[in-house]
Amino acid sequence: MAYKIPFVREMDFAYGKVQQVSPLIRRVVANNPGPFTFKGTGVYIVGKGDLALIDPGPDAPEHIDVLMRAIGSERLTHIFVTHFHMDHSPAARPLAERTGAKIHASAIALKHDPCDVVRLEAGDDTGFTPDVVLHDGDRFAGPGWTIEALTTPGHTSHHMAYALIEENALFPGDHIMGWSTTIIGPPDGDMSQYLASLEKVRERDYDVLWPTHGPPIREPRPFIQAYLDHRLEREAQVLAQLRSGKRRIKDMVGEMYADVDQRLHPAACHSVLAHVLRLLELGRVACEGPPCVDNEYWLKR
Repeated sequence: MAYKIPFVREMDFAYGKVQQVSPLIRRVVANNPGPFTFKGTGVYIVGKGDLALIDPGPDAPEHIDVLMRAIGSERLTHIFVTHFHMDHSPAARPLAERTGAKIHASAIALKHDPCDVVRLEAGDDTGFTPDVVLHDGDRFAGPGWTIEALTTPGHTSHHMAYALIEENALFPGDHIMGWSTTIIGPPDGDMSQYLASLEKVRERDYDVLWPTHGPPIREPRPFIQAYLDHRLEREAQVLAQLRSGKRRIKDMVGEMYADVDQRLHPAACHSVLAHVLRLLELGRVACEGPPCVDNEYWLKR
């Protein structure tokens, strides 16, 4: 059975413009479109007067100028970062220096593995450090708004999502995206953690999700369930590929992702590796040596 994710790809926006997308939320989309960022990084400004901002985006002067114009005479007090990728976090420090806001994020270190050298997405923001270290359930408040931090590891080991309590909304970063599935790239990405994080968010029953890339998801529960079903189907496909005699991940990807832009195939190899690592944990698959993309794998009898 092929599980169909009800992707949402229609997005009404203009670069350089500030949109009021809900009573408490404004959005600015950075002009950094691409195969991993869709239309660009969606930066969310929450509240009036004293403001919070989620995922400031790339360190591009014109983008930061747009954000400063959006803030205007109001005061930015909190900057929240979902994870340390170059399309999410680099603008945090220059924006903090110009506004006096504190940067809030996880402090879990990135995991690196020398056997896999393919650079995914926009790359890691290795110099990023938060001012305030976050943990699951931490809450921060301003006039009329409350932000709660949720640990959602899987896409990265340190990924955080942020709930806006007053609107029962979640900013899931790259954990859940309306336009595409999420890349899980080991060693920093972990498929078992990702599936558990999806279930965690699903059970919160938010009314709307505001991903960093793409339009809002207004029926979160069935969308998240479709995400889960899709991942489990991919896992079944990996097992079927192994049963057919394929032992290398690149050979599996050529067939499993035949309908996907080939520019994304290196990232798909890492997603398949994430599934293989989960199957190794479950004792269903074996290999010799370190579990890398170029290794050989087989089913355990």
